[in-house]
Amino acid sequence: MPPSPHWHCITGCGACCRLDPTLRQEAIDALSPEQQERYLAMVGDDGWCRHYDTGGRRCRIYSERPDFCQVANLVSLFGAAELGSPAGDAFAIACCKQQIRSEYGGRGRVMRRFLKAIAQRP
Repeated sequence: MPPSPHWHCITGCGACCRLDPTLRQEAIDALSPEQQERYLAMVGDDGWCRHYDTGGRRCRIYSERPDFCQVANLVSLFGAAELGSPAGDAFAIACCKQQIRSEYGGRGRVMRRFLKAIAQRP
């Protein structure tokens, strides 16, 4: 039996940086009022995070990004198991697949790279 997938973020993706409130209401609802205020202040006119470089597909504040931008914290906001556990990884993988599919398509290069990354052991 093959090992279960292990969640792993990939460079050059940024699908989760699409913060458009009309697309992310469930995520916004999971945040505290203070986090919601910060989240909404981060949304640019194009729906992407103001700190996301869409051309380079990278976060300009990665090391100082808010807690809700960190997948381990995001998983806990939704009451999923801890990231690194099979259930926590499965939840994070499902979220990433959904975001990647909605931004880049389900059969594109980004999805293929993500699927390859999660199949590898840490």
